Amino acid sequence: MSDKGKPSFYKKVSKKFPEVISAVEKLGTTLRTAGPLDEKTSHLIQLAAAAAGQSEGSVCSHTRRALQAGASSEEIIHTLLLLVSTIGFPQTMAALSWSQEVLEKKTK
Repeated sequence: MSDKGKPSFYKKVSKKFPEVISAVEKLGTTLRTAGPLDEKTSHLIQLAAAAAGQSEGSVCSHTRRALQAGASSEEIIHTLLLLVSTIGFPQTMAALSWSQEVLEKKTK
């Protein structure tokens, strides 16, 4: 997996512990290909889980990954908006703001 677009801290950890990062990335790939869901849908689900867990880094990561897998900005925003009645308005707005930062970089 390419380091393009990944945060600098992730790159530093990857350099220091390449075998750990490789194992984590391999696990993610294995899980995404273990069933009938396509890669885009898998990343949108993981994006929703990241938002529910209030993990800014994961929201940004899965926004980038969903885009790379073919998701549109509208699909990403809709995925997050669906969470309002589940995780609440404030948490959803936080996730949307984190995701928006990645989406704005995409358009520049």
